[in-house]
Amino acid sequence: MNCKVEKTENANEVKLELTVEANKFDEAIKKVYFKSAKYFNIPGFRKGKAPMQIVEKYYGKEIFYEDAFNEVAQEALEEAIKENNLEVVSRPDIEVTQIEKGKDLIFTAVMQTKPEAELGKYKGIEIKKIEYNVTDEDIEHELKHMQEHNSRIITIEDRPVENGDTATIDFEGFVDGVAFEGGKAEGHELEIGSNTFIPGFEDQIIGMKIDEEKDINVKFPEEYFSKDLAGKDATFKIKLHEIKKKELPELDDEFAKDVSEFDTIKELKEDIKQKQQKQNDEKAKYETQDAVIKAVCEKMKVDIPSGMIEMEVDNMVKDIEQRLSYQGLKLEQYLKMMNKKEEDMRKEYEPQAIEGIKSRLALEAVIKAEKIEATDEEIDEKLKEMAKNYGKENDEEFLKNENVRNYIKQGLTSEKAIDFLVKNAKIK
Repeated sequence: MNCKVEKTENANEVKLELTVEANKFDEAIKKVYFKSAKYFNIPGFRKGKAPMQIVEKYYGKEIFYEDAFNEVAQEALEEAIKENNLEVVSRPDIEVTQIEKGKDLIFTAVMQTKPEAELGKYKGIEIKKIEYNVTDEDIEHELKHMQEHNSRIITIEDRPVENGDTATIDFEGFVDGVAFEGGKAEGHELEIGSNTFIPGFEDQIIGMKIDEEKDINVKFPEEYFSKDLAGKDATFKIKLHEIKKKELPELDDEFAKDVSEFDTIKELKEDIKQKQQKQNDEKAKYETQDAVIKAVCEKMKVDIPSGMIEMEVDNMVKDIEQRLSYQGLKLEQYLKMMNKKEEDMRKEYEPQAIEGIKSRLALEAVIKAEKIEATDEEIDEKLKEMAKNYGKENDEEFLKNENVRNYIKQGLTSEKAIDFLVKNAKIK
């Protein structure tokens, strides 16, 4: 295989002219023939038994060219990219210039390559200090959540419905004396004050007693989803069957003992504060890193090829497809639900894709400028940690896999570059 490489008039773009030897292309034709022979039905021969020459004569000698090209072109292209140390960031634009049995296969591939980023100022970047402190309200909110989680439901028999109760009711709705579709239910549990029903409905349940029947009058909102009911007056016939109430435990020392390893509510509150502060510090850390990287990107010069953006968006769409599959959805279904076209979604993701590419290019440029490296000891330590997490501590193949090591090395080097930028930033 021979390859000529030349730069095109476009920035970050190369044109490769590849020549695959005739004998190799002919071998690919034979391979394709043996793969597909069973599908050919030619008069005078049993199906799949016609010789290659007969098949070519019957269908034309070009019958195997496309598949034979696919057999050898990808391998030749990958070999050429590797030999010429090209960092390709786009799909190749292929053009076949010669394809014929008995002759060399010649084709060209135009591809975009990774751009070189020109760093501006990256040391001494000025950003505002980011911090999040835990407030008393934060602690009370978490305590309230724990209180709700440990609540119990009790049945009320000695009083009417109050706000906050859950009322079990039968109801049927009428407009102009006629029952409407979807307006009837039996044994429905309604939390009073949840505002899940038409405005005014829940308020009129308050004060009702068990087994009481009552007519309540409401007006459907003008923007109600059902046009037949929007803005209309309605009457609901109600019967109350049961009243339930959520009983919350007291927030005292006994509560702390029941829900945690602490003996007092004071200790529990302090533990909540420490845990929330740790989460807040992590959040501030990542937002600080993000702010520094964005500032470096703003001062950096780089011309991002369109193909690189396209491939980044491709990866984002694949990620969405995977997450949707966990919910039993396909991308087409999701787009239909959102009333969107795929091209519209891709367009929306472009700014995010560009931002992600710039961040990576900036970090790569900093790594190169500052000669940042991950040591073998750091890689080994991370590899052991990863192996433990995946239950592969004794998997020699995993522990010696170069692709895994390179993945870890890349991650550690990027982390070091981010730490370098933050340490050298001026945080006010």
